Amino acid sequence: MAIGKTVLKISEIADIVYKLGASITETYRESTHELVVVGLLKGSFIFMADLVRAIDLPLRVDFMVVSSYGNETRGGNVKIIMDLGESIADKDVLLVEDIIDTGATLATVLDLLRGRGPASLRVCTLLDKPSRRIVKIPIDFKGAEIPDEFVCGYGLDYAQLHRNLPFVCTIDIKSRT
Repeated sequence: MAIGKTVLKISEIADIVYKLGASITETYRESTHELVVVGLLKGSFIFMADLVRAIDLPLRVDFMVVSSYGNETRGGNVKIIMDLGESIADKDVLLVEDIIDTGATLATVLDLLRGRGPASLRVCTLLDKPSRRIVKIPIDFKGAEIPDEFVCGYGLDYAQLHRNLPFVCTIDIKSRT
């Protein structure tokens, strides 16, 4: 596999994170509920680390690991590998994703979290790939929209590789170089 063109440079990512942090801060500034930022691992960890530092509010951090299996066009086959550590009842919950693609898995996770009684539930994603969407997902905070290309870097991976790249780039999964 070969690294392709750069989709987001380091400086562009920093600008996106700053703007998202400011928007999130403004949205939750007057809330009387505790803010819990929930990251879906593994892909969101780098983005979320930068994002929470850009949010100028008290907040808690939690994580989930989910796996989708079977027919990827339906979100019903989602397995929770690691669940939240604390209750989200009566809290403002911000679910953080690295990229939203089909939306199937995320839709199932959102349904699960809604059932736990949060005061509010919003979604923040670094990247949105709407051309692949099969399930409508409400995205409250979106960093960048990208075309239907396979990307990696800044937490996104290919076969668990390339998460450590400080930028987002395309990857040619057919190439072996």
